[in-house]
Amino acid sequence: MWRDGVYAHWFNLAFNILITAKKNVAQQTSLRTNLQLGIYRVIDPVVKVFIKLGLTPNAVTTIGFVLNVGVAVIFILGAEEGNRGDLSYVGWAGALILFGGLFDMLDGQVARLGNMKSTFGALYDSVLDRYSELIMFLGICYYLVGHHYFLSSLFAFIALIGSMMVSYVRARAEGLGIECKGGLMQRPERVVTIGVCALACGIASSYIGGDYKLYVPGIKFHVFETMSIFTIPIAIVAVLTNITAFNRLLDAKKALLEQNRK
Repeated sequence: MWRDGVYAHWFNLAFNILITAKKNVAQQTSLRTNLQLGIYRVIDPVVKVFIKLGLTPNAVTTIGFVLNVGVAVIFILGAEEGNRGDLSYVGWAGALILFGGLFDMLDGQVARLGNMKSTFGALYDSVLDRYSELIMFLGICYYLVGHHYFLSSLFAFIALIGSMMVSYVRARAEGLGIECKGGLMQRPERVVTIGVCALACGIASSYIGGDYKLYVPGIKFHVFETMSIFTIPIAIVAVLTNITAFNRLLDAKKALLEQNRK
């Protein structure tokens, strides 16, 4: 049964967002850069403390990875020990996703401010980022399947595929000497979207209940439930990550053709 009829609306919204964003790429890049600089100003005092404590960038990266393992553990515990209406596990996992995401920014700043940049460090960071994301989505899929959100678990798996392909296309293109960045759903956007929405889902369940469902007259199934606060954004991430990967592929193709003409 098509339990989440509202997905179609959100898909249309996602594509409209994509079209609008393509028309304002320069503005989007500038906004993202300014936001990153603002975040760096906030976290730099923490970075300096880490440097004084003797933490290396690789150590910070490892801490972030361990936190993401914790995210998966929370989701798995939620599937095994919680009931369908208990969304507190989702909320706690969301908080830990955001906390772990901070370490993804901290390791780079520790390397820059501590003058500890290394080629292996960059590789180590990229590898553990992929493992972190894979493990996080493993936990999400396990939770969704465990509580019979089968359609949403499918979208979570598609989001996982898109997330991996966004990174792979960039890595492969850069291996061919082509810069391949940008897009609507890079890793920071994915972490923030999933983390914030999971946290919001857990908080909302405390006020409206984990079993809340919204029905529309004339429609036999519910069009919204508390869990939708988490599952709808996952569906959007599933769409936008794959669009981002495809756009990167097209950008790389264009750059390679131009390179071959020279």
